[in-house]
Amino acid sequence: MVSLLIVLFFALTGLLANNPQWTFGQQPQVTSVNGQLPDGAIVNGAPNYLVISEYLRTSQGASGQITDYGLSGDNGRISYGSPGYTATATFSVSAGTFTLQTTRSGFVALLTELHKGTNASTPWKLAIDVAAIGLTAVAATGLILQLMMAKKRTTALVLLSIGVVAGVGLMFLA
Repeated sequence: MVSLLIVLFFALTGLLANNPQWTFGQQPQVTSVNGQLPDGAIVNGAPNYLVISEYLRTSQGASGQITDYGLSGDNGRISYGSPGYTATATFSVSAGTFTLQTTRSGFVALLTELHKGTNASTPWKLAIDVAAIGLTAVAATGLILQLMMAKKRTTALVLLSIGVVAGVGLMFLA
């Protein structure tokens, strides 16, 4: 039953990932907020990314993993991401101001990103790996059982050959 649920989840989310235009009416919600960086955010003309990030998390609701940060001239940036959510903070070192733009995607996008593991936490990525190993074991044992049964071996080999040829052909057409 667990394998069945895993297959169902990855089949449906894979279908959604393959058809990103299927939003079912849910559009991303984009918000933007401007503000002043807190004391200690800029020290001797250099950004303290930890202070800035913690300020954005506690006072502005930024969340997720930091996916990118850096400085280009006077402008800095910190980007956050989690499944169905992205946020990018840009700030001016000289002025001490920031703009935080967040995008919350719909439920379909959330499921698609969970399927891919996009910006996912380590436990979720581990769950994907465990599911992949489990499903591989289920498929391999099923194949072995089919090949061990003499009455079904010829049919199994024919169907396996058709599947391999079709798979390789589709890869070349991609």
